[in-house]
Amino acid sequence: MVEKIILMNSLEDNSSVTNGLGLIFLIGFMGCGKTTLGRKLAARLGYEFIDLDHVLEAQAGMTIAQYFSTHGEDTFRKLESEVLKHTNYPEHAVISTGGGLPCFFDNMQWINEHGRSVYIQLSPKTLADRLEHEKITRPLLRDKHGDALIAFIGDKLAEREPFYKQATIVANGLSLTAEKAEAMLIRSV
Repeated sequence: MVEKIILMNSLEDNSSVTNGLGLIFLIGFMGCGKTTLGRKLAARLGYEFIDLDHVLEAQAGMTIAQYFSTHGEDTFRKLESEVLKHTNYPEHAVISTGGGLPCFFDNMQWINEHGRSVYIQLSPKTLADRLEHEKITRPLLRDKHGDALIAFIGDKLAEREPFYKQATIVANGLSLTAEKAEAMLIRSV
């Protein structure tokens, strides 16, 4: 499968373009940096930052881990899709999604119809290194360690990448900065 990778070496004065990028959805596997990059990109663009995981937790009145444990994955995925589609977004915002959100129902199609999407791509090993100490808050990873964690992430990525790669932009997460993301988004207009 051919990846869409957009590179830009120089950033011109595109202030009129950045004022009109609309909704920017950051997608990718848990631990890829959606929230961290999202906050930085939103600040750089002067946009609001929305973390859909936090919106879901506020609506559910519990953490995602608690909701997942209490109601199961199917009910969680339905609520996650409702949060995506029924959140009252401002005209321009950077939105961080849950890692699995693009892969269920018609969520990825909805994302691309309502804004631009950036897939933050990382290897299973890099993701495992980042996630090793966050497993308590990540229901899908709780009992996995070392090579088993890397294998699990590799398997999940194989399932999810056909959805992730539908993004407007596929970006190497290792070198991705807010400045590079902005340049890629401007180029995609």
